[in-house]
Amino acid sequence: MNHRRAWAVARKEFLHVLRDPRSLGMAVAIPMLLLMLYGYALTLDVDNVPTVVWDQSGTPSSRDFISQFAGSRYFSIAGYGWNYPELEREIDSGRALVALVVPRDFADDIRSGRPASVQMLVDGSDSNTATLAVAYADAVTRAYSQNLSVEELQRLGEPALRAPIDFRPRVWFNPELESRNYIIPGLIAVIMMVIAALLTSLTVAREWERGTMEQLISTPVTGRELILGKLLPYFVIGLVDVLMAMLLGEFLFRVPLRGSALLVLLSAGIFLVGTMALGILISVVAKNQLMANQMAMVLTFVPSFLLSGFVFPIANMPAVIRAITYLVPARYFIALLKAIYLKGVGINVLAGEGFLLVVFAASMILLAVGLFKKKLV
Repeated sequence: MNHRRAWAVARKEFLHVLRDPRSLGMAVAIPMLLLMLYGYALTLDVDNVPTVVWDQSGTPSSRDFISQFAGSRYFSIAGYGWNYPELEREIDSGRALVALVVPRDFADDIRSGRPASVQMLVDGSDSNTATLAVAYADAVTRAYSQNLSVEELQRLGEPALRAPIDFRPRVWFNPELESRNYIIPGLIAVIMMVIAALLTSLTVAREWERGTMEQLISTPVTGRELILGKLLPYFVIGLVDVLMAMLLGEFLFRVPLRGSALLVLLSAGIFLVGTMALGILISVVAKNQLMANQMAMVLTFVPSFLLSGFVFPIANMPAVIRAITYLVPARYFIALLKAIYLKGVGINVLAGEGFLLVVFAASMILLAVGLFKKKLV
């Protein structure tokens, strides 16, 4: 391989990117825009669930019970209703996701020591939010019931009962359970895969459409030199994008980076090489910018978003789909980023994922070079 010829191709591609504001905007501005957009919009936290209340009892005991929900970070009292049709209208309109119905004999049941029933109506059209809302409501109710039991024992002069199990949960790596702490690292992987493949998927196809590929074929430039020259500019831009994304995560979204920043850049570099080589492979096969663009979106965005474990847990997928996820490189890169960001682990723990990324990058480069050689014949 002649490095001077490869550098000449890379210099030509650098100049093209700098002279074409659309390419430069796609390479730099779009990844940052997508990161900020998805970073703020995409969240799995369920807070301030709008709740409407029908308090049939209207007693201090029922108001005290309702205040437990109002004082919780998970519920927000959106209004009060006086019958079931009103509660139904609030839920149907979307103004409330939860309705609490406190029965008329609530206070009497508590004073007499009988179990007091409270009805909770939940909008199940969003199953994830409904499941979490029911779990939060159950926790609030259990805590309130336990406090009532302790107060009753104290009033009777009895010693407080001790729980047979002292359960003390402790959350590691993300103690506040903030979804952005693991969404932002995953977003970096998904966005970089899509943008990197899109950028390089147009390079060779553009040469064919503009008729400049014949000129390149007539030069001494080999397939390996051409692909290396095409990769180098976008690889540098990709690393700049990753660095900017890391800065946004640190200072804008306050996502802690507990591991090594150099390890993040190293794994990102390997991932970018493989993804950009995939883009060039698409460009070699398509020979058309529109077709290359569509193929890149299908082969990168859909798998990296749905089959990488970024949004949906891989363990919950059917066995056939779980087998397919092993072919998605974003799966390994997301695992690397989450482990480095949240756990602060090193290469000794992440060697397996790193090795698979190297295999992916090498495979894509070999395929791109091999198929491009065939196009030169």
